[in-house]
Amino acid sequence: MSPDFDIDLFVVGGGSGGIRAARVAASHGARVMLAEESRLGGTCVIRGCVPKKLFVYASRFGDALDQAGDFGWKVSLPRFDWPSLVAAKDREIARLEGLYARGQSKAGVEVVHSRAMLVDAHTVRLADGRSVRAGTILIATGAKPELPAFEGIELGITSDAAFDLKEFPRRLVIGGAGYIAMEFAGLFQALGSDVTIVCRGSNVLRGFDEDVRQAIASSYTNRGIKILLGDSIRRLASEKMSEDGKQPPTIDVVTDQGARLKADQVLLAFGRTPNTIGLGLDRVGVRTDEKGAIIVDANSRSSVPNIFAVGDVSNQINLTPVAIREGHAFADSVFGAKPWRVDYANVPTAVFSSPEIGTVGLTELEARAEYAVVDVYKARIRPLAAGVTGDCGTALLKLVVDGESDRILGVHLFAEGASELIQVLSIALESGATWADFMSTMAVHPTFAEELLALQTPTVRYDRR
Repeated sequence: MSPDFDIDLFVVGGGSGGIRAARVAASHGARVMLAEESRLGGTCVIRGCVPKKLFVYASRFGDALDQAGDFGWKVSLPRFDWPSLVAAKDREIARLEGLYARGQSKAGVEVVHSRAMLVDAHTVRLADGRSVRAGTILIATGAKPELPAFEGIELGITSDAAFDLKEFPRRLVIGGAGYIAMEFAGLFQALGSDVTIVCRGSNVLRGFDEDVRQAIASSYTNRGIKILLGDSIRRLASEKMSEDGKQPPTIDVVTDQGARLKADQVLLAFGRTPNTIGLGLDRVGVRTDEKGAIIVDANSRSSVPNIFAVGDVSNQINLTPVAIREGHAFADSVFGAKPWRVDYANVPTAVFSSPEIGTVGLTELEARAEYAVVDVYKARIRPLAAGVTGDCGTALLKLVVDGESDRILGVHLFAEGASELIQVLSIALESGATWADFMSTMAVHPTFAEELLALQTPTVRYDRR
């Protein structure tokens, strides 16, 4: 380490990307300090993926209990208790936070619970006034909810607060229709909320395959979730608390198209924006784009050579595994003499809706824009259990294939267990699997996954040669 610096690496932000980068850099012998002003684990662990998945688990018991009688179980009348779920979630998050703290300590990373601001290209000032000189600085501060300006917006909540509500919302209005909105809509409806989604677009989940978008919109409508398309929230207003003081104030929701809705809570899920305000980036010359994201090269390096950024703060692909991989690549490359870069092709992702969405690779429209010949295989399958339960919902399977090379370009699923299945299928895509490879595989029966091997004939072929 140079005598000009107190440490080799200073990490700003203790989320998934920052924690991985700090631990790996320390394992390579670097002296590392990490500053996190809140709790270790960041959005994913504390107020995102992990608590959301726990709530999703809770939401699925309702359907399971309803269907249990069809399979011979005698179930007494169940009762859902919201405070018990919140308390269970808090215990698990605290446990995970402790694991992260012990992991950093074991690796030799010094963690300071403080806000950090850049003073110059090598100096970071902590909230207590201390200044630390570092040879390399990594920004991993993630993102925060994006909130548009409209009257009464302070009456709404973001996903950060949704996990800690004191009272369960019997009526929930959700603004937005992306990952967060659709996941919360599904889980709150399954727990007993009357849910309305207000979506400014012509359909939900912008950027996903069109068949998947249609499938989830239809499924949610059939479950009783109301979806207002081509509309936006214009105003929120609070009505008075009931005279006996037992009922909290109702929120009056007015939309651009004139809809009037009553809600106990309004969840604002309009997306997320890079968390770069107040970091001192302008002072040291770190360039950002129009959204505030730090502009980086393929090695996560910013416009200042010794300052790097990983995760949502650089706004590339805003997924926890991507942030972790970026942090690992940075640490190996800068401190481990093992340079490598993150490959952003064929990144799998899941939406923990009801049912789930799993997707990897190109959508049909993306493939048609890039390839001369595209074969599309798709099927809608009624799950085996539906033969007993009478459930009318169907699962969707879709393969997008290069019609000339036979290589699988994309897989899109809407089905229970899609998140687990898409992880395995992403390995096949990354390995260059073809449709013929899929068809040569022996099926496992009876499973939902075997239906992929029954897609023998293209549903449609697009040929612009």
